[in-house]
Amino acid sequence: GSQKSGQNLPPTRTNRNTYKFFASRSSSVTQQSLNCSPQNSPFGVPDLGHPDLIKKPLKMRSFEKFKIWVLLICLLFELGYGFYLPGSYPHKYGVGDLLNVKVNSLTSIDTELPYSYYSLPFCQPQEGVKDSAENLGELLMGDRIENSPYRFKMYTNETEIFMCQTKPLSGEEFKLLKKRIDEMYQVNLILDNLPAIRYTRKAGYFLRWTGYPVGIKVQDAYYVFNHLKFTVLVHKYEETNVPRVMGTGDGAEVISTVGKDGSEEPGYMVVGFEVVPCSVQHAPDSAKNLKMYNKYPTPIKCDPTTVAMAIKENEPVSFTYEVNFVESDIKWPSRWDAYLKMEGAKVHWFSILNSLMVITFLAGIVLVIFLRTVRRDLTRYEELDKEAQAQMNEELSGWKLVVSDVFRAPSNPALLCAMAGDGVQILGMGVVTIMFAALGFMSPASRGTLITGMLFFYMILGVGAGYVAVRLWRTIFCGDHKGWISVSWKAACFFPGIAFLILTTLNFLLWGSHSTGAIPFSLFVVLILLWFCISVPLTLVGGYLGAKAPHIEYPVRTNQIPREIPPQKYPSWLLVLGAGTLPFGTLFIELFFIMSSLWMGRVYYVFGFLLIVMILLVVVCAEVSLVLTYMHLCVEDWKWWWKSFFASGSVAIYIFLYSVNYLIFDLKSLSGPVSATLYLGYSLFMVLAIMLVTGTVGFLSSFWFVHFLFSSVKLD
Repeated sequence: GSQKSGQNLPPTRTNRNTYKFFASRSSSVTQQSLNCSPQNSPFGVPDLGHPDLIKKPLKMRSFEKFKIWVLLICLLFELGYGFYLPGSYPHKYGVGDLLNVKVNSLTSIDTELPYSYYSLPFCQPQEGVKDSAENLGELLMGDRIENSPYRFKMYTNETEIFMCQTKPLSGEEFKLLKKRIDEMYQVNLILDNLPAIRYTRKAGYFLRWTGYPVGIKVQDAYYVFNHLKFTVLVHKYEETNVPRVMGTGDGAEVISTVGKDGSEEPGYMVVGFEVVPCSVQHAPDSAKNLKMYNKYPTPIKCDPTTVAMAIKENEPVSFTYEVNFVESDIKWPSRWDAYLKMEGAKVHWFSILNSLMVITFLAGIVLVIFLRTVRRDLTRYEELDKEAQAQMNEELSGWKLVVSDVFRAPSNPALLCAMAGDGVQILGMGVVTIMFAALGFMSPASRGTLITGMLFFYMILGVGAGYVAVRLWRTIFCGDHKGWISVSWKAACFFPGIAFLILTTLNFLLWGSHSTGAIPFSLFVVLILLWFCISVPLTLVGGYLGAKAPHIEYPVRTNQIPREIPPQKYPSWLLVLGAGTLPFGTLFIELFFIMSSLWMGRVYYVFGFLLIVMILLVVVCAEVSLVLTYMHLCVEDWKWWWKSFFASGSVAIYIFLYSVNYLIFDLKSLSGPVSATLYLGYSLFMVLAIMLVTGTVGFLSSFWFVHFLFSSVKLD
């Protein structure tokens, strides 16, 4: 990445001055560091033995340190201007340079099963089909990027370019083409990392689509789009007439951008890629003697409103294209704006406002609980008459009666510890990934980086999962080290094991359908190695740190004989299940945009909104679980551990029901049991992760609340 940026980004006056400043600073530091000692440090630590520095007051020296930090921040900020965050760098093309178009998997919102582009009888490149280098995230998402026979020359308009004429369609090829047209499959082309975009007009509005359909069915006939009209938007490369430094860590080379004749070399960057598909009838005889990239003998009129090339069994199909270059005012950093035009910003803000209202309501309840607790505690020290004391004791007859049972170990403590550890791990992964995505490091321009980043952060944060699980285990059993290795293993294998089981089952379905969405066997081996060679050892390291850390001591003692819980007017689990509606209310609007991105082929990029919604969700889950735990304690129900977990974790049930609703009412066209099974399987995987995250937040907040409640009140 750094090599590319050095090659393509022009140096500015600011960057050159910054470089001079940095070079002068580093050289002075090098000279000073020859006599470096604990009292004379070049890195901002003052030499207390120097007579000039002794006279300076402490505030003056602090101000100098502050100035150094400001200079360093400014330096980083200025250097940041020389790079683009979205993950790809501008590529300068000279007039006549070759532009190669790539093809991605065929996709459909009707089946959600991606297939290889060359699974259909399309033209193949002369040099043969070659796979592009793909990262882990692209392979997991089902992307298969390959070369294509479409190629252009920069700023050279071409019309009626012949591609190829297929062999007469066999019965199987004819049926497959009809099936893909019925299932509304889209062809996805890529030029200079930009997907081909298609504009259609409907009811006075322009609609944007990525890719174009394989064909269309009109009455009982099937038509294929065999002529493509490309429009490539280019922007003139803006560069000052100065030498450009290009190099690696071993050396650098100064290359001038001025041509041999003294004039600046013209160059262009691709800032847009549009396609208009047409169905054009080609005479089979006129294409017999033509070779690829020859000019078609008769004029071709591309009219997207009419179709003419009907496919028939035992008849060939001819493919042609034309390309037109248009100079645009769109600058290179803004070229993704056409794909990422935000619609519905008011809806996002409405979702956040709705969440804030719920949080304020719950915060008021929590505040009342804390004020009552503090007031009761303070009245112990006030002089009251007997009548007032009797009244106070009557008021305190609820949660204070379970003082000897409130910290009794829950049922299945190892499972609770493992789930809490996994919840912390997934929450940390989500927060860090969304923060990086909101800063632009995981933009849609960098395909697969979002999934790759999530896997990386999940593995690294295995340390946190092991630490939380083992420390909670030792707290439950009052500091006993026994069994911490078993708890660490359970934390390392609980969520990944269930996820592996779900994904393996779905992968067999994809393999059976010959879809590119199926994970290759070699990638399966890589994922298992990442799990057992990186994630599990890091979780065990976190467990070891948790075993060495001091456990949290309980403020009260637990009796050997458990207290009987009085009969309740209504089942406590009913209240727990109902509590999930409040966190769901803060999430469901943003959930619609996420589901549309996953299943409708839309690009989701408003990670700033998502980060805000996630923070609000964490706050709501903590407040809901805290309030319900207090309510259970007030009715002398001391079995709060699992109930606090599922009070906020029950939001997962409502998200799964919403997913089923989305399948029935929004994905009406989803066809086939395989597609529906895939959808429900992936939804179940997502819901499990959300349940662990929200449940862990609720449980840890309730644990802190109960610990605070019984440690702040004086007990007889």
